[in-house]
Formats: sequence, structure tokens, C-alpha cells
Amino acid sequence: MTDPNCIFCKIVRGEIAAKKIHEDDDVLAFHDVRPQAPVHFLIIPKRHVATLYDTDASHERALGKLLALAGRLAREAGAGDGFRSIVNTGRVGHQEVYHVHLHVLGGPDPLGPMLQRRK
Repeated sequence: MTDPNCIFCKIVRGEIAAKKIHEDDDVLAFHDVRPQAPVHFLIIPKRHVATLYDTDASHERALGKLLALAGRLAREAGAGDGFRSIVNTGRVGHQEVYHVHLHVLGGPDPLGPMLQRRK
């Protein structure tokens, strides 16, 4: 199931090109077009689901794969000493594309703080 207007669904269907790094029946991983770190890729479920709010038990296999693949793919992409994984959800979480996706960011140097600590 895909959404005809979703940019990530269009990537899954092959309508938009992406620099893929992994694909199987459930998930697709590809490099971010606006990388925020030397290593920055996304892992998405192929089945459209807009936000984590919308997930249920039927999404467990694909969601589990997002996390299970992150470490291996991060190492292969050059993040051998750690990485950050982020799932932005909804307006407050600054979700830009409403198709669940896991950002994996890393590189040779430590990443900056994720959020500024409130005093």
C-alpha cells in the first residue's frame, strides 16, 4: 500500500530516483538528499504509514527492521564509532515528510547536541 502523492512512496515505486543502500520486501534505505552529517541516510517502510501515531501491530516487522538494519548500514556507510538515529513525528517533532522514516546520522567526528538543554 502506497500513497500516490507521498514522495517516499514515489521512491519506493521507482518514480523518483534515490541513491539506495538497502532494499528488501519490507524496507528501503537511501541517502538523504540534504545530508546533515557525513553519513546521513533514511530507512523507510515500503508500506505507507504517515506517522508513528498511525502504526499498529501490523507494522511491527518493518519497524523492527528499521532498527535492526541501522547499525550495519551505518558501519558500511562510514559511521564506525557511533551514530544517531532519529524518528521525527508530527508538527512538534518537525516531521517534514509524512511517511515514517528513520534518520541515521554519523561520521568520523562526534555530532553536536541533539537539543539545547534548558536552563
